Amino acid sequence: MNLAEHVLQAGTASPDRLAMSVLGLSRADRWSHARLRQAVLGTATGLLQAGLRPGQRLLMRLGNNPNFPVTYLGAIAAGIVPVPTSPMLTEPEISKIAAVIQPAMIVADKGIALPDHPAPVLSAERITGFAALPPAGFAQARPDDLAYIVFTSGTSGQPRAVCHAHRAILARQMMYQGWYGLTAQDRLLHAGAFNWTFTLGTGLMDPWTMGATALIPAEDVAPGQIPLIASRHGATILAAAPGVFRRLLRAEWKPWNGLRHGLVAGERLDPALRHAWQERTGTDLHEAMGMSECSTFISGSPARPAPDGTAGFPQPGRRIAILDDEGHELASGQPGVLAVHRSDPGLFLGYLDQPQETAARFCGDWFLTGDLAETTAEGAIRTLGRADDMMNAGGFRVSPGEVEDALAALSEAGEVAAVELPVGPGTSVIAAFWTGPATVEALRQQAETRLARYKQPREYIPLSALPRTPTGKINRRALRDAHRKDNP
Repeated sequence: MNLAEHVLQAGTASPDRLAMSVLGLSRADRWSHARLRQAVLGTATGLLQAGLRPGQRLLMRLGNNPNFPVTYLGAIAAGIVPVPTSPMLTEPEISKIAAVIQPAMIVADKGIALPDHPAPVLSAERITGFAALPPAGFAQARPDDLAYIVFTSGTSGQPRAVCHAHRAILARQMMYQGWYGLTAQDRLLHAGAFNWTFTLGTGLMDPWTMGATALIPAEDVAPGQIPLIASRHGATILAAAPGVFRRLLRAEWKPWNGLRHGLVAGERLDPALRHAWQERTGTDLHEAMGMSECSTFISGSPARPAPDGTAGFPQPGRRIAILDDEGHELASGQPGVLAVHRSDPGLFLGYLDQPQETAARFCGDWFLTGDLAETTAEGAIRTLGRADDMMNAGGFRVSPGEVEDALAALSEAGEVAAVELPVGPGTSVIAAFWTGPATVEALRQQAETRLARYKQPREYIPLSALPRTPTGKINRRALRDAHRKDNP
């Protein structure tokens, strides 16, 4: 099999149908399925002619444009292993990544930091020209062969190179009804950048695999303008990080005919945000929970919306468990570590050249996600935060998400993050960081109303913005480190 061939196969039945449209305010760059397939296979030819060989690694330093998915799929089509990275990474950060993966070549846009590494650099301009070359054939591989490498976000330590097989694309089929409710007739608009893996998977590859249409806002489209272009181009599903939906709700617009629902991932969905979206649009927001090592595997869906206070249900075909410290499966209502069975086709092959670190993430046949969770009586999964993000308050473990949801329900709180901070030897407190105009007193009153005493923050620290990882998640480690630096 070949992952790229699988993604592009449905488009061969309707080659003239719209596969992708990059939407500006005044014009759209339209790609048919035939144009997309030609660009991918022409790029595969160009990469091989440039000197790359199957099995070698291609470090991607590309910006927010169609070259990103075309290069990614073109590399996989040729049997080359792409390594997509965030353009926000600095030269020291990308140099560390290059030292780990040892790329044979780097493809880069102007203005994006390059690593201190001897691999030759292929310009984005040359990549654009590859699209017109004679199409290559798809390099065939076994399902368990390495297809691509992504890096963890590094919220709790050094980012790791996560190796994924061609079979990972098969696992995405479990999302189509388990999360998206996706059909071949849908026009899915993803509000993220091309070079974000959430956009790459949910916004592009999955619609293409179904023969549907992907819509991507151009770089000059502000979040508040997304409803305008979404309605103009008939978007039926809208996908974005929760923060984008929050900004959308601040703008003035009316729901358009044909909007079915929204999809969120990358960060925990605030129940208040979901309710506000429901009130504005009459449609629902469906959240998915996943990770670099296994994409998404728990979600709400149109067929089975997530009950309030939960992340949703295991997607059809997924085998999920809540384990105790000894690896035994726990009954409903008992908190433990969320785990995914080793047989899941979306589960990673391992961390590159780190067999011991890979083995440490498994307990028997279960991959330990590091998330704490419990199962409700109806089979939904209630998340309790990351094991390394859980806070301790007087001997009680407190989930950051629970504190954040309570405070974020205050309309003037803005974005909120809760972190356990050390204040002395062996002593720590729960601290709340917020970005909105709310006063400390208002936040304290909100906490007193919504949270048990031991869960209430003892410190409130205003920020202009919350630090985030390259994938957009709240970087709690950075919050802790910054506080230590400012308060040694």
